[in-house]
Amino acid sequence: MKMHSITPCLWFDNQAEDAAKFYTTVFKNSTIDQVSRYGKEGFEIHGKPEGTAMTVAFTIEGNKFTALNGGPMFKFSEAISFQVMCDSQEEIDYFWNKLTQGGEEGPCGWLKDQFGLSWQIIPSVLPKLMQDQQRAGRVTNAFMKMKKMNIAELENAYHL
Repeated sequence: MKMHSITPCLWFDNQAEDAAKFYTTVFKNSTIDQVSRYGKEGFEIHGKPEGTAMTVAFTIEGNKFTALNGGPMFKFSEAISFQVMCDSQEEIDYFWNKLTQGGEEGPCGWLKDQFGLSWQIIPSVLPKLMQDQQRAGRVTNAFMKMKKMNIAELENAYHL
């Protein structure tokens, strides 16, 4: 059977191009691959001025995405989020600071960016810290009190 690629399509009102530009500055090894623009045709349906970006194809670290300017009908929710696994506190701090600019902090490593998209900034060591059931409770207790994850505090809770 042929392998099919899966590309998340992110629905925006009219910020698709701005969002793609923002995400490709936050993440290294990122590109904007193609921008398709609305023409005069279909204006009575889509209501977008000619030349407005319709879709923006972009790639982050080898992962392909499409951003669509589809109108105000749909909004992002926390039901979908993107996890960024970080190997160091410096990486956590970097992504947290960049992605919360104009957005909002949430609990347990969650945040919403300026476009309302949810992200989880997670230390890559967390799954290992959660393997031992007895220690996992202490680790869970620690991160439940955090907004931005703190690796040292999680490791301290693990080793208590």
